[in-house]
Amino acid sequence: MTPQSHEITANQTMPRHEDLVDGRIVLWYFIAALTFMTVSMLAGLLMGLQLIRHNPLPAIELLSPGRWRMIHTNAIAYGFLANGFLGIMHWVVPRLTLHPVFDRRLSYLIFFAWQFVVLATAVGLMFGQAQGVEWGETPVWIDPLAQLGLLLVAINFGAPILQVKGPLYVTLWYYLAALVWTFLTYAMGNFVTEYFVCGSSAGAIGGLFIHDLVGLFVTPLGWGMLYYFVPILLQRPMWSHGLSLVGFWGLAFFYPLQGIHHFLYTPIPMFLQYGAVLSTIALEFVVITVIINFLGTLYGTGGRVVRNLPLRYFYTGIMFYFLTCLQCALQVTMTFQALIHFTDWVVGHAHMVMFGVFSLWQLGVMTYLVPRILKTEWYSETWCEWHFWASSGGLMVMAGDLILGGLFQGWSWAALHPWETSIQLSIPFWSVRLVAGLVMFSAQILFVVNFYMTWQKSRNLLPAINVVSPLAS
Repeated sequence: MTPQSHEITANQTMPRHEDLVDGRIVLWYFIAALTFMTVSMLAGLLMGLQLIRHNPLPAIELLSPGRWRMIHTNAIAYGFLANGFLGIMHWVVPRLTLHPVFDRRLSYLIFFAWQFVVLATAVGLMFGQAQGVEWGETPVWIDPLAQLGLLLVAINFGAPILQVKGPLYVTLWYYLAALVWTFLTYAMGNFVTEYFVCGSSAGAIGGLFIHDLVGLFVTPLGWGMLYYFVPILLQRPMWSHGLSLVGFWGLAFFYPLQGIHHFLYTPIPMFLQYGAVLSTIALEFVVITVIINFLGTLYGTGGRVVRNLPLRYFYTGIMFYFLTCLQCALQVTMTFQALIHFTDWVVGHAHMVMFGVFSLWQLGVMTYLVPRILKTEWYSETWCEWHFWASSGGLMVMAGDLILGGLFQGWSWAALHPWETSIQLSIPFWSVRLVAGLVMFSAQILFVVNFYMTWQKSRNLLPAINVVSPLAS
């Protein structure tokens, strides 16, 4: 059953697209997402300059490197990815369930509240109000508001999903689980470590939170999104719905424990470290089934992935997903972990996950949806192509550079060289990282300009952006 066939099953009572989907809120979320991505990448470039000892803003405490680094990571997780997913869910959930969101007014309230949370977090970080948990640095006075926002998101999207009669399409399995998991994960990282545990216990909880934010928030929303868009673009069902459910339940059972695999050789109890290793190995087999399922769906389509730009984004992201999981298989072994512990290998791994997989997937969906919402073609298809190649190519260079640099750092530390030696050998790798980051940043600026020009073009063609034919594909 494809997403389209799921909708067509209820053809007798098929509501109009414009009664289901609010195109305006989707666009607003995309604009907010791209704004925060620009801020995040600008902060990343400042960090890159700092690493090669060319800090452009010296002696300004509010803009010190430790603070813009946190703005870089928080803006990409909560500003870009979260906004992008919320926009995409406003398109996907009503079309799959044939029910609008719980309340459109609530959608706009959540939109403004979420932008306030992200902006207030950035301001709080600049004024040094960060908590000591990676991705959980959100100032304590914002945490209750963010938690309430996640509850409202769950109500707004959970209501139409729970109204579905009959079997749920796999996308809705992922979305429903993500609404629950994200609420619990955020509470774990921002309240448990702040008020209830300390010492190595807080370290263990922090390790789980960092990884679960990727695995139980970003991953289910990302894969759920792909299970919807890939069959539509290929105009065929998924190769195996049995494997689709294996992927979902494998994620549910094995992902929650594996976050500690980045904390091997720490004071965290060894039984937890071994548990993380075992759950990671189990998840590797699940990942293989998911990738086989998507490759099987692509098989025999005559190279459509080469000609169709959104599909190219999706399958490039799947390739990066496979590579990151291959990295995991290496880095969870105690022997290899001893070499790459706390090196740039892990930084390269993180960039490959957050940009190479989930950001590329979202950019692919934006490339697909923006012309349909604005009811006009992109201002420049050539710019779209350049955006893809500069984004994916720049990321490939950056990730490869950081992974290789991490190995050299590990060998330097293992040889007990002076700290300055590892800094000197890292400078060339950090220089390449900066150049690759500039290429990626330029690509996003080009995409934003293309987005703006397309919007301008649409204003001359159709004044209403909220009129799209049902089942447009």
